[in-house]
Amino acid sequence: MLTVHFGRLRIRAGDRVLDLGCGGGRHAFEAAKHGADVIALDLDDADLKDVRDMFAAMADVGESSGATAAVRASGLALPFPDASFDHVIAAEIFEHVPDDVTMITEAARVLKPGGLIAVTVPRWWPERVCWALSDSYHQVEGGHVRIYRRRQLTRRLRAAGLEPVSTHHAHALHSPYWWLKCAVGPDNETAAVRLYHRFLLWEIIRKPRSVRLAERVLNPVLGKSFVVYARKVTP
Repeated sequence: MLTVHFGRLRIRAGDRVLDLGCGGGRHAFEAAKHGADVIALDLDDADLKDVRDMFAAMADVGESSGATAAVRASGLALPFPDASFDHVIAAEIFEHVPDDVTMITEAARVLKPGGLIAVTVPRWWPERVCWALSDSYHQVEGGHVRIYRRRQLTRRLRAAGLEPVSTHHAHALHSPYWWLKCAVGPDNETAAVRLYHRFLLWEIIRKPRSVRLAERVLNPVLGKSFVVYARKVTP
């Protein structure tokens, strides 16, 4: 399940891509399929092991042709020189970080002038509903520490020398799922929660055209994620 639209990111074979806070690696894998040289970065050792294993499996079956690596490091002090990457992906990460300004600045530092960054965060109003329904949804270790408004995020990107060029919303069908989970308790797997989860898995695996069309129509109103693409301003 991708949040970033790779048609907008325009990754080409041989480009260097950093997936900042890669988690399970979904965007890193997609970048690798485009022939990019990909570094997936995170602090979670278990996630990084799974990402390395998947990178190796993709290379074995010819699904990737570029160099790939999974690196344990903090996004607050990236271990890369200035202007190292053609693209940076930061998907659902900044809302977890108390010092998001430093992480955004670091992401901009390692991006080449003219390069594109894709940033995704929870959209303000669906996320606000989740917070209203459940404190335990976000008051957990590593949980969400803020809810971004569009203007707040774009202002911080501009302050780091990143000029937004396009935006969209994604995952409309996931908003009601999370509202349901928050209403019954995030750790309470009721029959309704399990049923909705099975529906989401079915949609991800089968990709029925009618459901994809419905989500595309609903995304501007109900989309769970806000996605912004920004270009590093050339000095």
